Amino acid sequence: MKQKETLLNIRLDGEKIELSDKHIDDMGDNHISTSVDTPMRADAFEKTDDAKIAAIETHFRAIMEELGLDLTDDSLRGTPHRVAKMYVREIFQGLNPANKPVMALFENKYRYNEMLVEKNISFYSNCEHHFVPIIGKAHVAYISNGKVVGLSKLNRLVEYFAKRPQVQERLTMQIGKELQQDLGTEDVAVLIDAKHLCVASRGVEDDTSSTITAFYGGRFQEEKTRQEFLQYLELKTEF
Repeated sequence: MKQKETLLNIRLDGEKIELSDKHIDDMGDNHISTSVDTPMRADAFEKTDDAKIAAIETHFRAIMEELGLDLTDDSLRGTPHRVAKMYVREIFQGLNPANKPVMALFENKYRYNEMLVEKNISFYSNCEHHFVPIIGKAHVAYISNGKVVGLSKLNRLVEYFAKRPQVQERLTMQIGKELQQDLGTEDVAVLIDAKHLCVASRGVEDDTSSTITAFYGGRFQEEKTRQEFLQYLELKTEF
């Protein structure tokens, strides 16, 4: 394990954590999640994307003005619109279920019944506590029970859940649980190694640490299978 890494193995229980005011600051610095599901309002998709962009542009313009920036400057004039469009159509597009990738499955005609590992899947997400980037690699594995999925779909699924305000623990669980459901097998593993700019660029300002989270389902909970997975990743430390 690299120096200063933080290791978190997450178990899903489906329950929310009750909060009090004194927890709020600690949650921001400790990356605490209140739910495995991304917290969404019931009316989250009643507005069109264009309407959301227009509203966010107005609000972000107000933020920039409160900071004292001169929005008549050529460089800043278009920033509120650029940020609004980026939020809705790019870095937070994973909030909309309409953007979820279709996980088309195929018969395992080769009868390949060993572990399949897709490693070093690059992703960019954003910390839901400070709205600054999380940058990392996801490693995904499964053992087929008769169906396989195209390799690019694993990348797209990681991207889909990453493109929303996140905490790394939730991101890990969402990818793992979705793959179990789509593939029809419990035999799924997900390991994420990421750097958090809310740690690097503010607060403690540590740009050398990274955070590892892991999800092990089915046979991956067995020591032998888990170690095989970690050896493929060249991570031999016990988790």
